[in-house]
Amino acid sequence: MSENLDQSNINEAGKSNDSEQDLGGAVEGSDEALEKRIKPGSPSPQRVQRPHSSPPRFVTVEELLETAKGVTNMALAHEIAVNGEFRIKPVELPEDSLEKRVKDIVHKAFWDCLSTQLSEDPPTYDHAIKLVGEIKQTLLSFLLPGHTRLRNQITEVLDLDLIKQEAENGALDISKLAEFIIGMMGTLCAPARDEEVKKLKDIKEIVPLFRAIFSVLDLMKVDMANFAVTSIRPHLMQQSVEYERKKFQELLEKQPIVFFTDSLDFVTQWLEEASDDLMNQKYKNSLPAAGGAAGSGDATMLSPVAVQNYAYLKLLKWDHLQRPFPETVLMDQSRFQELQLQLEQLTILGAVLLVTFNMAAPGISSQADFAEKLKMIVKILLTDMHLPSFHLKDALTTIGEKVCVEVSSCLSLCGFTPFTTDQETVLKGQIQAVASPEDPIRRIMDSRILTFLETYLASGHQKPFPTVPGGLGPIQKELEEVAIKFVRLVNYNKMVFSPYYDAILSKLIPWRPTEGTQFKGFRSLKELLWI
Repeated sequence: MSENLDQSNINEAGKSNDSEQDLGGAVEGSDEALEKRIKPGSPSPQRVQRPHSSPPRFVTVEELLETAKGVTNMALAHEIAVNGEFRIKPVELPEDSLEKRVKDIVHKAFWDCLSTQLSEDPPTYDHAIKLVGEIKQTLLSFLLPGHTRLRNQITEVLDLDLIKQEAENGALDISKLAEFIIGMMGTLCAPARDEEVKKLKDIKEIVPLFRAIFSVLDLMKVDMANFAVTSIRPHLMQQSVEYERKKFQELLEKQPIVFFTDSLDFVTQWLEEASDDLMNQKYKNSLPAAGGAAGSGDATMLSPVAVQNYAYLKLLKWDHLQRPFPETVLMDQSRFQELQLQLEQLTILGAVLLVTFNMAAPGISSQADFAEKLKMIVKILLTDMHLPSFHLKDALTTIGEKVCVEVSSCLSLCGFTPFTTDQETVLKGQIQAVASPEDPIRRIMDSRILTFLETYLASGHQKPFPTVPGGLGPIQKELEEVAIKFVRLVNYNKMVFSPYYDAILSKLIPWRPTEGTQFKGFRSLKELLWI
């Protein structure tokens, strides 16, 4: 990109769509950027149009299965690494699903058959012995290498050959075996399962007892799996960056099976847009006020790190219904969507509190209890903001009513002059106006929130937090919580995919070799995630 762009290019590139205009203002640091617009779909003059994907080719079932397995493994490793609350949960099929109906029919047939065999005279133990064998293998799978004594006990008591001989000679005591199994389950289970195991002792009939035993064993399997995840997480995190990058490269080489494109088209387009937007902003800022010649080349020199940071901020304004997500952040799309929704809610919350405190007496906003109570009321009424059935205008109408009641009550308690009817009408109108994305207060709040995130991201998440821009004080705690999640997500993604970003950015922007973008800000992944 040249340092002297003609005016027509500036006019074209200076436009931005509604979802990106506040983002530009955040990085530019000026509310004037809020007035910029882009016609949807209008290409930037500097942006190279990406080629279409290659013609489709036939793939074998084996290739699809292998690819699916690779994606699953990479996604699982990624989830364990970035989600400290990751837990495996028991499978619960929907009540009216075909799978559940088939499962119930098969299970009922099996248990009915077992009941019939045990009711014969003499009883037949073929199915019961098979169940004991499955229980034995499950119990053994719970043992650690050092559990030699328990392993010997299980192997000795649940000796299938001996059990078969006892059954043939009519000497098998199935209740005694069940008693041993329940006792061993109590020894091996997590404390959370003690109550379920204890209830097994109250079941006297063999068939219901075995069904209950298998039900509890399934829960114990989930507990063991979660214990294994917790145990391997420190080791996995040491290798997760290299593993994830390796698996991604393998999937990339299998294109178009995975991404249906020739290369990282969406990543390239994403970084191109960020680079173009930043270049246009820098060029505009370098222009003299009187319209003279542009500044020096250094004034418009882009930092690759700045481009990456700006690109990540663009993900918080992404149109997920209309635009494909960049390939390198695809596994975190749901997380970015969640952050986007949280920030939208914080923007509305902050705007409502700002107009309320500006309308009320100066002493009201300093009342910590009142400010917290008012914030909680508004948050509760915005809880369902992410649902399709949520109507922001209706919610803000209710919020306006509640806020006026609370403010009037607080004014009376503090000895201030109560709100007049005209003042309440004005306050309700300002709160309802926040429903529009074009509302000046809402846009300013959005711009300042993005400014805070951009500053925190650029600082390398060093504590303390950067100074919160004016007007964001009431939502500072919530904003800092979102900022921590956002920066963790971004920094992990940088560690994994920085080589791909370096390669793409080296072709998009001029930058000095000494400004390499290789991500080296952390000695370990553990330090990055603050664990």
